[in-house]
Amino acid sequence: MDASLALQYAIIAVAVVASAWVVLKKQFPGPLRKARVALALPMLREDRAPWIRGLGRWIAPPGLMTGKTCGGCDGCG
Repeated sequence: MDASLALQYAIIAVAVVASAWVVLKKQFPGPLRKARVALALPMLREDRAPWIRGLGRWIAPPGLMTGKTCGGCDGCG
């Protein structure tokens, strides 16, 4: 495979993943939040390595780490 063709495929793959992420955030915010919480909570345990806890904080939705009781969309403030 030619290098320029591989680069073209990589750029298209990044564009498709970014587009899918935007659609997922817009159309399915509830299930996306639940999936992020399900992924982040096991990583945030005290017995995990610091880099895993950092990754868990990065994955966690905004309301999970601040202790908010709302959905975390910051629309009520």
